[in-house]
Amino acid sequence: MCNSHTNPGSSVDYAEDLDRPSGSASDTLIEDLVCANHILFDQGIVDAFGHVSVRHDKDPGRFLLARNMAPATVTPDDIVEFKLDGSPVNAGGRAIYLERFIHGEIYRARPDVHAIVHSHSPTVLPFSVVKNTPFRPVCHMSGFLGAGTPIFEIRETAGDATDLLIRDGKLGAALAQKLGEASFVLMRGHGSTVVGPTLKHAVYRAVYAEVNAQLQVGAMRLGEVTYLSQGEADTACRNIETQIERPWALWKKRVQRTRAVDER
Repeated sequence: MCNSHTNPGSSVDYAEDLDRPSGSASDTLIEDLVCANHILFDQGIVDAFGHVSVRHDKDPGRFLLARNMAPATVTPDDIVEFKLDGSPVNAGGRAIYLERFIHGEIYRARPDVHAIVHSHSPTVLPFSVVKNTPFRPVCHMSGFLGAGTPIFEIRETAGDATDLLIRDGKLGAALAQKLGEASFVLMRGHGSTVVGPTLKHAVYRAVYAEVNAQLQVGAMRLGEVTYLSQGEADTACRNIETQIERPWALWKKRVQRTRAVDER
């Protein structure tokens, strides 16, 4: 584990590098990770808080995550390489996300996962605190939600006096266990975490989880809701997500255009 220091109650760590980078990640992967940060902000999934990571393309025991900063401001120079225990290898004394353990422990538990988004998207979060109203897919675009999403209750691991943040590997492992083989997990009073086999999948799922939440809330106001069955969810996910490049290209072009305007 890395040596780190933080003020009590802070959500920022300053950690010493205790290893060397395993090899340069591809420029394309780093650029896509930067773009993912900007897309998630542009789509209203993250604001100043929240983060997205991707597994290292040359070492599956490492992952890439921005330093501690607002996602919309991330550049390639802000990307830090981490070991699965949360130790940075090239942070260079810069502040890093305290909740990096969400990412490391899920990557450790799920070799099939290659990207993770953690957010507090506003319409999704209420489903983490309302009993007897499961978060379920109401349209074909959100089949990745399956028949319903698990909810991580931090009190079961750390009692009822935490700040609900995933501050260490123990909490990260508990979250990974609650996620299980699912693609999405709610975090009571905190937000959600979504995983995918690629960065583009994880971003797509984070965006359409928020869309599904908006649709589900609207449908519940009208009356009894017919949700996708498990079979429909599986089939929709399998088929719809073959088109992942379409929204990615649209979102990427949008944020690139915005970046170009900002740089004028």
